[in-house]
Amino acid sequence: MEVIFTPTFLKQFNKLTPSLQDEVVDRVELFKDKNNHVKLKVHALHGKFNDLYSFSVNYSYRVVFEYTSKKKVLLLKVGNHDMYK
Repeated sequence: MEVIFTPTFLKQFNKLTPSLQDEVVDRVELFKDKNNHVKLKVHALHGKFNDLYSFSVNYSYRVVFEYTSKKKVLLLKVGNHDMYK
């Protein structure tokens, strides 16, 4: 699966601590294999984030993304639950 990073995602990623950045990188690598989607708790979002999806980095942080095709994913945001507000 090809993963594309938006400028917003990269800006938010660069503001994270180095250890959290490492965690995000590890989770994105796991995400590339669909067999890991249950482990990452990939799920559809609702409300103003309708048509978007999310997966867990850790207990507090999530990555919001959208499928652009069966083999391409656009990572939109990374952050804690406040990004849903």
